[in-house]
Amino acid sequence: MLFYVFGVDLFTALAPCSQIDPSAIWGHAELSFHEEKSAAAQIAMLEKHGFRVARGLAEIATAFVGEIGDGGPVIAFLGEFDALAGLSQVAGVSEPQAAVEGGTGHGCGHNLLGTGSMLAAVALARYLKENRLPGTIRYYGCPGEEGGSGKTFMARAGVFADVDTALTWHPAPFNGVRSTNNLAVLEIYYRFKGVSAHASNSAHLGRSALDALELMNVGVNFLREHMPQDCRVHYAITDAGGKAANVVQARAEALYLVRAPQMPEALALAARIDKIAKGAAMMTETEVEIVFERAATNLLPNIALETAIHQNMVTLGPVPFDETDIAFAKEIQKTLTPEAISSSIRLYQIKGDVFATAVSTARPACISVSGISRGSRISAPARPMSAM
Repeated sequence: MLFYVFGVDLFTALAPCSQIDPSAIWGHAELSFHEEKSAAAQIAMLEKHGFRVARGLAEIATAFVGEIGDGGPVIAFLGEFDALAGLSQVAGVSEPQAAVEGGTGHGCGHNLLGTGSMLAAVALARYLKENRLPGTIRYYGCPGEEGGSGKTFMARAGVFADVDTALTWHPAPFNGVRSTNNLAVLEIYYRFKGVSAHASNSAHLGRSALDALELMNVGVNFLREHMPQDCRVHYAITDAGGKAANVVQARAEALYLVRAPQMPEALALAARIDKIAKGAAMMTETEVEIVFERAATNLLPNIALETAIHQNMVTLGPVPFDETDIAFAKEIQKTLTPEAISSSIRLYQIKGDVFATAVSTARPACISVSGISRGSRISAPARPMSAM
């Protein structure tokens, strides 16, 4: 992102002294809302470059903001840095190889998101100072992105209320500006409560919460035929009630994720799923508790900002990958099926460039080496945020 906004010279000059080594964040690999070491490393770098840092935003210990400059506009860069459970991975290896068996790891470049955005913030602050331009630059450390909806809580607390423009980025199969929508998502727990009994001697006295949960899942699967095609519903059984097969399970729980292009559609679909859950409870004479966990709105594109960034990217040309980069990308590419490659290209709606040929051959030149710039992202804000 920085490369395309300020050009090669400023990027080259700042990179060695302004960026945290992404391998350090990779090594920390801390789960959502527990990113203590990752947050501390970024805060130290911000303070080194003269940013005023506020910690504990929205009562989240690992949420913070660094600010420098004064006056308007207020330009923000958003960084993420949390990891995922069970994704431990040795760096520099093209195939899955756990560094710690069952350990945490970064699944989609979150070791890069914060460090890259922070470098952009430092560079823009330097640019404004050297050219005597007004403006306030902020870097927001946003924890809990991997299923935690950290920015939702930050938005609700008003930490973005006076931001004029916010930028973030993400690794992808291409280098460009993304101007497509992400689905809105709801996360809902369904907790069934029944009556335990011996499954052989007195099964008739039991009321199985696990039966209720399974009936709900079956009902939702039949619902799929009758819901909009661009919606998604997926779930995980988070509590099956126990490991003993000779007991009527008195409790069971599932976490459902309900996705739709717009939040009203997601809410309407969730209401239908609620009815299925209540019906399953009625059929089994159990009780169900429906617990709304969190939500995030669909991404809202900022066409004006995206167009400006795109024009800069076209002017400056592609990121200069060397032969080592390309060779490693090809090794990663070998681990992917042709269907996986072509599906990824379709997901990002890539048209009119080198990947156009790859759709038919399913052999793009490189995979997940570069990044994309997003001009707008909102996670369930208390009110709309300008220019995001």
